[in-house]
Amino acid sequence: MNIARLIDHTFLKPAGGRGEVEKLCREAKRCGFASVCVNPAEVSRCAGFLRDSAVKVCTVVDFPLGASTLRSRCFEALDAIQAGADELDLVVNQRLLKYSPSVCESELLQWVRTCRTLRSDLVLKLILECCNLTRGEIVLGCEIAKRVGFDFVKTSTGFGSGGATLRDVRLMRRTVGADMGVKAAGGIRDRESAVAMIEAGADRIGTSAGMKIAPAGAGAVPAAKNGE
Repeated sequence: MNIARLIDHTFLKPAGGRGEVEKLCREAKRCGFASVCVNPAEVSRCAGFLRDSAVKVCTVVDFPLGASTLRSRCFEALDAIQAGADELDLVVNQRLLKYSPSVCESELLQWVRTCRTLRSDLVLKLILECCNLTRGEIVLGCEIAKRVGFDFVKTSTGFGSGGATLRDVRLMRRTVGADMGVKAAGGIRDRESAVAMIEAGADRIGTSAGMKIAPAGAGAVPAAKNGE
């Protein structure tokens, strides 16, 4: 397994140098990363930089709080898709998940259907922000994500009080099974940590340390153990 193909090469900081996004795209092409993950304002530029490559453009929706209305979430998705996004990472409304899970599920279903209508081959990921959830709530979030048609569940925004943990990744993998993706993100800064997440069941890694984890020419890693 080529670890580079599992990496979402990420730049979600609100500030940075003028050339940061173009540099991110050049690195992703050179190393063969799965995608670049950027804020919505950068999607169009990245789509242009990556037009002739296999690297996808990923962006975040209702990030990092997950507290916007369904209407605004749908508009944000539409805007990102029109700008050239291939993958959308949506932050779950944590209060709805905790206190009104049926409403949470209904809104997520409407959002997924809207996205699929706009573009059927989108990759959709639901960010649970596990540091704010109980284990039971993580399981519930995974079950809802699977029922409504997300492709991945994701551990964290990277902006919360905690990031990805092996315990959460294993729980998420056990819950969603083998037919759905698990993305580990938040605090993964070296190859050893990335490999541990993959062995725990992650099949996508969100990180701003992609060049340290899997520089061009880096070796393969063992196949994921699916949390066993």
